Amino acid sequence: MTKFFYILIAFTFLSSCNEYQKALKAEGEDAIAKKFKIGEALYNEGKFAKANKLFAQIVPNYRGKPQAEKLMYLYSNTFYQMHDYYVAGYQFERFASSYPKSEKLEEASFISAKSYYQLSPVFSKDQTETKDAIEKLQEFINLFPESEYVSEANTLIQELDFKLEKKAYGIAKQYNLISDYPASVRSFDNFIFDFPGSKLREDALFYRLDSAYKLAIRSVEYKNTLQNGMVYLKKERLETAKEYSEAFKKSYANSKYMEDVNEMASAINNQLKSYSTKS
Repeated sequence: MTKFFYILIAFTFLSSCNEYQKALKAEGEDAIAKKFKIGEALYNEGKFAKANKLFAQIVPNYRGKPQAEKLMYLYSNTFYQMHDYYVAGYQFERFASSYPKSEKLEEASFISAKSYYQLSPVFSKDQTETKDAIEKLQEFINLFPESEYVSEANTLIQELDFKLEKKAYGIAKQYNLISDYPASVRSFDNFIFDFPGSKLREDALFYRLDSAYKLAIRSVEYKNTLQNGMVYLKKERLETAKEYSEAFKKSYANSKYMEDVNEMASAINNQLKSYSTKS
């Protein structure tokens, strides 16, 4: 009985494969409808690559026909299910523009936007596609504010936003690690301004202080300016570092970094005292 069962499965599988191959190679008017029927059956079985090949052969034949809307939706979704997100995003955008009154419009628009989300790379790489995905998802929310997909779209945007935060933070932190302290301070300033509610804000404030402190300690004593003559460059940078230490303490009084912050603040104050006797 078991042997017969497996033979039956094998026979069914081979018959299915044979039917697909015949449909793939078939030509003529009768073959078009058959390709659609077999392609839809394969789609429903989750065999998206095979369905895609059949659909691709008949898409031009259905332009302007009543069945075109259904075919184009299925065809577009095969790309998404095959993880070909570039083409899926493009095809669903075409579907949305071609069938603005379709009952599938909202779903197609969301999958198109989500395709861009799927293309977003890890935070350490260039984030152009991440920004594009945020824009597409926001466009969807604006078009369908009452959609059942809005909650998911907002969650995806938050995830993408955090990826941008990690990218910006990583750049600023890298400047700190390679001792390019002026660039690090500027980058952390920009990060704090651009992402005021970031989960990484405490770390950013600390490493901004760390960079400003090290920049001040290693500074030369004076600089020349054409307008003001001699200026205490080191003093200026010490005062900036002091401002950063006070800002950090005010925001994160119980921080894990507080011991280091207090040590830097003490060193800064001690060095600033030496300027009280200078004219």
